Parts: sequence; C-alpha cells; structure tokens
Amino acid sequence: MSATQITLQPRPIDPSVDHEIRAIVAGDLTAETCNTDLAEGPWTFDTRPGYGPGSSMGDVIPTGAPRQGELPQLYRDASEDELDARIRAAKATLGDRVVVLGHFYQREEVVRHADYVGDSFQLANAALEHPDAEAIVFCGVHFMAETADLLSQPSQAVILPNLAAGCSMADMADIDQVEECWEQLEELYGDMETTDADGLVPVVPVTYMNSSAAIKGFVGRHGGIVCTSSNARTVLEWAFARGRRVLFFPDQHLGRNTAKAMGVPLEQMPMWNPRKPLGGSSEATLEDARVILWHGFCSVHRRFSVAQIDKARAEHPGVRVIVHPECPMEVVDAADEAGSTDYIRKAIAAATEPTTFAIGTEVNLVQRLAAQFPQHEVFCLDPVVCPCSTMYRIHPGYLAWVLEGLVDGEVRNRIRVPADVADPARVALERMLAARP
Repeated sequence: MSATQITLQPRPIDPSVDHEIRAIVAGDLTAETCNTDLAEGPWTFDTRPGYGPGSSMGDVIPTGAPRQGELPQLYRDASEDELDARIRAAKATLGDRVVVLGHFYQREEVVRHADYVGDSFQLANAALEHPDAEAIVFCGVHFMAETADLLSQPSQAVILPNLAAGCSMADMADIDQVEECWEQLEELYGDMETTDADGLVPVVPVTYMNSSAAIKGFVGRHGGIVCTSSNARTVLEWAFARGRRVLFFPDQHLGRNTAKAMGVPLEQMPMWNPRKPLGGSSEATLEDARVILWHGFCSVHRRFSVAQIDKARAEHPGVRVIVHPECPMEVVDAADEAGSTDYIRKAIAAATEPTTFAIGTEVNLVQRLAAQFPQHEVFCLDPVVCPCSTMYRIHPGYLAWVLEGLVDGEVRNRIRVPADVADPARVALERMLAARP
C-alpha cells in the first residue's frame, strides 16, 4: 500500500484579544493579563474618571475629560453574536449613508465591521473619500474623531461610539502648557516669525497626530504641521527646511527616534518638561537645540523593553524583531526594524518564507496579524496581555447603539471642533496630508 502524503495546514488562530482575556480570567488559559477588569464590558467603569483598566497608574486624566453616558441595558446584555447581527443589520439599512472607520488597535469584534481599517494617517485620508456619507463612525479615540471632523464636510456627523475613549499621550500636551512653552521660547529666540540669514524661523512646531484639536490649531497658527508615525521623517524634513529648530510634541520617543535616524545628535534634542522653567534646560542647551522634545509618551509602547527583545532572541533563534517608533530609543535600537503600524503589517505580509516575528506594538494588531498570516509565527514582545486601555473602550455594544441611533434618525456622540480651533487645525492637517512619505 503506497504512502499518502499529508499536507498539514497551519492551525487557525483566534484573532480576538477579548476571547483570550476572558479565557485567562476564567482560568482556561495559562497566561497573564495586566488587569482582569478588561474582561468586563467597558460600561462597568465608563462612569468613573480615568483611562480604564490596563492604563498606567501614572496617567492622570485631566479634569473635564469627556465621559460616556449610560449604555441602554439591552446592549449591555446582548451576546457577541447578537451584537454582531445588530451591527450588520444597521449597516445594511444605512448603506452608503454611513462609513465606519476602524483603527488597527481596535478589538477584533469591532474591526470586522469597519469599512476601512488603518493607522491614523490612512484613516484621516479615508475620511476625505466619502463626502456624501451622512455620518462617519470613528472606532478609535477622541483625537482621531476630532481629526475626522476637521477633514469632513460640515454636513457630515462624526461619531465616537464611546466618549470615554481618550488618549493619555494626547492629554500630556495641554494647550495652556504649550502656549506657555512657546512664550518662554519666544523670550529666548526672539520673534518667532522673523527669518535668519538662511531664511529659517527660530522654531517650527510639529505635533503628532495623537494630540487634541486645540494643539493642532496652535500648530496651524504658528506655521507648523501635524505628523503621523508613517510620515514623521518627511514632516521633520519639511520643518527643517523652514526652521532652525523643531518643537515636537507630545511623544518624545517618536520625535527622538525619527530625528536620531536623520542624524540629529542626542545632545541637540533636549526634553521640555512643562512643569519646569525653560522646560528644565539651560538657555545654552536650547540655543544649540535642533529638536525640542515634549515630555510625553505612549503607555502601551513604553511597556516594551530590551530584556523582552533579548528573551525573544534567546528563545527564537533567527527571530525578526519589529517595534513601533513610539517605543523608547533603546528598544528601537535593539530591534531589527522600527516602523508604523502599517509598516509592521506590510513587513509581515511581504515575508515570502515562514518567519518568526516578535512585534512591539499594541496586542490587538499583533493578534490579528498572527491569525491573518498563520504561515508565520507572530507574537507580541510583551507576554502580558494588555491592550490599549482607551482603544478597548470601543465595544461592539456601543457601535450597535450609535448605528441603530442613525437608523432611527438620531445622531449620538457627535464630535464637533469649534470653528476658531478648526480653521488653523485644518491648515496644519492639510500640510500633513501633502507630506506623503
């Protein structure tokens, strides 16, 4: 009897981080999560101030941060399958009247309903592609919905399913602190609009997309620009062509890693701590600066460490380590590559041979990539399952609620940016959209 050759198929991988966390909490899976409350529906803690379970204890939410009202009981009680069916039915009824945008870091149960999935740069562009849609439902965090409102038509309603989905990094650059910083720099450098012999102004402000509309408006008023992790280098090149220095906020790590890769020495990248005079630097240091880095960071990407990379290399010889540029510099330096969420996704998709990837970014994206590319071994550098606490507050229950509201003619959780902020913020965003990598 001749032998029959059997081709083993890659084992299916569940892309749902929610399922994994529930299994950990139930004791069905031997793993660790940073907070067992993540297994609960976000409505159980939406009424409390804070960024939610899994957030850093050091991240203090500002007074007056948006809070979500109570979600009706029927959405809280509905099963995953019931919510899935309700969302699909509402989308079918609404048709082209609504477009749903989903960030890479959203939970799988939400992403599957998105018309577009991407990083902040891609979704900002996607918002422009549907001028006829009555509503844009943004499954992400508050600053992203603000950006969609800035770029969409005045008649379009931009909706954030859960108003409590904020961003601790964005909150680290408060508009009053930034204005005060600018005043101090103006006292040091002189008129910020006067060019030197090389035609350069003293400082060009650059803000990461992960910032409030108020900060984007500040940047637009002062000749600056917005960047994302996809186009940060292109944006810094734009800024250096116009200014002697760059004031970069709120994420110090993206600013430092990008500028370092462009050849800017570390000693010319002082940190600006808004709680200290002159940001904690001397006048001489600031005079010599090329990039002034705001004292902000992403709590998710700060969890990654060189020790995790060393462990991955020891346990998986030949592993390919890719991290996000929001990670600390020493982590980026120890990795094989660093790039945006879209860069990470494309790198895995482009690998022609089965490869082991250790990824340093938000776990929802990593888990989804592992399921999408089972021919590779894809795992998160951090063994503790800890999704972005604020992205995780967008739950299919909230998505069903806002979509069924639209079916009934009711716009829920609309995000509006005041005109006095929106006009200069659009200028900064339009500069960003033109700065394609």
